[in-house]
Amino acid sequence: MGMKNLVGAALLVGLGLAGCDQSKAELDSTKQQLQAVTAERDSLKSQLDATKAQLAAAQQQMDQMKQAAATPPVAPSGAAATPPKEHHASKGGDKTPPPPTPAEVKKTEIKKSKSGM
Repeated sequence: MGMKNLVGAALLVGLGLAGCDQSKAELDSTKQQLQAVTAERDSLKSQLDATKAQLAAAQQQMDQMKQAAATPPVAPSGAAATPPKEHHASKGGDKTPPPPTPAEVKKTEIKKSKSGM
């Protein structure tokens, strides 16, 4: 019986080593996947940090523009900034009609295209 036990033990050790070889290949594959996923994670973290920095800069610019829009411009001479008054032509003067509105231009183009048919 001693010989059978020794052969059985050797057989089990052989099978165990063969099983370890498969595990080792699987372990190596898993380690490679882990390295790839870790590199991708680090890249995404870098992109996120860059995007956060851009967002903070844009927010700061927007705050500055809001402040600039909220304060009225000051005239260089220190006088209050008032819009220039429009000068109207005298009643008997040369009156030019105002330019046509986009709607009027479109109507004119439609009339021209219909008359061309």
